Amino acid sequence: MCKTEYAVCGNPHLLEGSLSAFLPSLNLAPRLSIPNPWIRSYSFDGKEEWEVNPLYCNTVREIYPYSNSNRLLNIVDMAIFDFLTGNMDRHHYEMFTKFGDDGFLLHLDNARGFGRHSHDEISILAPLSQCCIIKRTTLLRLQLLAEPEYRLSDVMRESLLQDPLAPVLTEPHLLALDRRLQLILEAVGKCIDTFGEATVVANDTAQPQSPAAHRAKLDT
Repeated sequence: MCKTEYAVCGNPHLLEGSLSAFLPSLNLAPRLSIPNPWIRSYSFDGKEEWEVNPLYCNTVREIYPYSNSNRLLNIVDMAIFDFLTGNMDRHHYEMFTKFGDDGFLLHLDNARGFGRHSHDEISILAPLSQCCIIKRTTLLRLQLLAEPEYRLSDVMRESLLQDPLAPVLTEPHLLALDRRLQLILEAVGKCIDTFGEATVVANDTAQPQSPAAHRAKLDT
């Protein structure tokens, strides 16, 4: 297996891989396959609009369901996941039909992930950098994983040690996660500097009141 459209070749002719599918059948749980608005051109002689138009997100925001649901925020989450893993091949995403337009996205087909640990493909972050929105819960989790005591590479290393195929990821790939996480936070920071935190960071969940704040409200 060695084709010009794939950045990988067999040694000498075969590649070793795996396939895992843990979803119920379509008869039990119907799902839709939806083109990613930031799909790549997959050709040498043309580019998709998002690759040449930095204001492309304005067009996406006008299209249902990205215009009035949490779908665009979920797309940004998916782009962050893909950037961390180095997956440039997110041409479609899937959703269970039962949950409607506000359902969660299924991140299927991650086979192109964790390819080149030395290269950070910034274009994968186009949904984040062009739309300049992110869930508050996502940002808080990313910020936590950037702290020394909860470093993403350390968390992943410890988690993967439980896998029968441990270590699964090589050390350069683990360190790449930390580097890419910083690039994501830098992208969010640029958006906040430009548009303000209130516009960029979406409150996707109600923050629980602290006991002290609750008592103060009762006292008044």
